[in-house]
Amino acid sequence: MQIGGGVPAAPRGAGAGPVEGVWRLAAPSRESSVPQARHAVRDLLAAQGLAGQPPYEDLLQGLLLIVSELVTNAVQHAAVLSPQIVVEVVIGGGWVRVSVEDSHPYRPTALQNDHGRTGGRGLLLVKAITQEVGGACDVHRTVSGGKAVWASLPLPAPRPAAYAVPPR
Repeated sequence: MQIGGGVPAAPRGAGAGPVEGVWRLAAPSRESSVPQARHAVRDLLAAQGLAGQPPYEDLLQGLLLIVSELVTNAVQHAAVLSPQIVVEVVIGGGWVRVSVEDSHPYRPTALQNDHGRTGGRGLLLVKAITQEVGGACDVHRTVSGGKAVWASLPLPAPRPAAYAVPPR
């Protein structure tokens, strides 16, 4: 499973921000796609400079949890009408956005917190993560009649290197 699109990764310097671009990953609607999508997105974000640097670690963990929840929802609830899902990652304008698209027309809603339930809180968790950092999430219809569930999170400002060495 590979993510396609976007721009190639550039060498990252200390204090450099992430590379902007759009990447799409198509995957079958099955349970094994959940960890595969999570790992592919993690590797992509690392290649774009959003891993291994202190200002991005919390963002990275939140995004990976969001990807896991959105892909799990698509696999569990849309697979009957959507044999394939598409995960999209967009980095630009100070934001990173992840979305999961499927062919099922049903528009999900976040359940209220019910302590008696053991599941069904994925969208509630996605909403909580995005609201905590000042982001946004929603669902929109696709031109094919399906839907895309997305979450956008603001990128923290990159920290400048404390003792940057000028290039020779």
